[in-house]
Amino acid sequence: MSAHHGHSHDHGGHDHSGHDHAAHASTRRLGIAAALTGLFMLAEVAGGLISGSLALLADAGHMFVDFAGLVLAFAAARLAQRPADARRTYGYDRLGVLVAFSNGLVLFGITAVIIYEAWRRFADPVEILAGPMLAVAIGGLLVNIAAFFVLHGGDKEDLNMRGALLHVLGDLLGSVAAIVASLVIMATGWTQIDPILSVLVCLLILANAWRLVRESAQVLLEGAPAGVDGAEMGRHLRTSVPGIEDVHHVHVWMITPRRRAATLHVCVPEGSDGMDVVRRVKAELRSAFSIDHATVELEHGHCADAGAACGGDHGHEGGHAHHHHAHDHGHAHHHDHHHHDHAHGHDRSHGALPRPA
Repeated sequence: MSAHHGHSHDHGGHDHSGHDHAAHASTRRLGIAAALTGLFMLAEVAGGLISGSLALLADAGHMFVDFAGLVLAFAAARLAQRPADARRTYGYDRLGVLVAFSNGLVLFGITAVIIYEAWRRFADPVEILAGPMLAVAIGGLLVNIAAFFVLHGGDKEDLNMRGALLHVLGDLLGSVAAIVASLVIMATGWTQIDPILSVLVCLLILANAWRLVRESAQVLLEGAPAGVDGAEMGRHLRTSVPGIEDVHHVHVWMITPRRRAATLHVCVPEGSDGMDVVRRVKAELRSAFSIDHATVELEHGHCADAGAACGGDHGHEGGHAHHHHAHDHGHAHHHDHHHHDHAHGHDRSHGALPRPA
């Protein structure tokens, strides 16, 4: 039995300009949105203190939470650009996913507070100064539209960007609701319209926040990408790559939604060209499943982990008791997102060095 380890890929010589440019553009967008939100928050605080409006101060508090979320997203985007090192062999990309998850949870908290306040105000209506409310709501709408368009042009697959966009979208819808409510109050004096519209906005945000939390949790739990199944991947490789007797111990996960990785055992007959099989497997994983980072262990006759003969029913679905966890195969895999020009298909077996900053 021989095992093929060490498919560490050094992409230091590749052209990262496309990815780096996109990452810097996303960071810049988040910075602009954070600055816009922060400035309007200060204006709301001043307006609330001058007019004595509790509603304006409360909205400034909401804006502060969104401002903090945008600042966190901006910081995570900056840190994610740091190169991989000995302690973080996959780099810092997941900081953005972690902040996206946190932002989703914060949105749950915000909507819970607003729904509680809306219920209290519906039961016991308070006097609302429709004029100042309308002026601030229009100002908020303009600022949020600007921030929304700044963020909307960013990377749709970036969970961190989507979390920031949800904060801004919540504020934008809140401003629209406040404008409608203030106009209704001006015309009819019916103040209950304000809490009713607040709850409708909350329900819209909750649906999006739940999707964000679910998707970011899937990444943090080392889940498989949507539409990729380990068992199906094994079957696909056995039928599409010649010279394979068996594929098992298949694990596939996301480092980020853009960066997919896999480990798998491939059993080949004695005397076959193992390196050629590995190259074909990696090429197939790239083309069929968009997996650019794969560790393939070659075996002859028996699986080193299970002790069973290759080809037996011993875990094509990756259902063994061992997990990949930190993927300690003794290689520091540094993969750089989705710019891996491997169309030539030859296997690189040199050490993975972190990119220069």
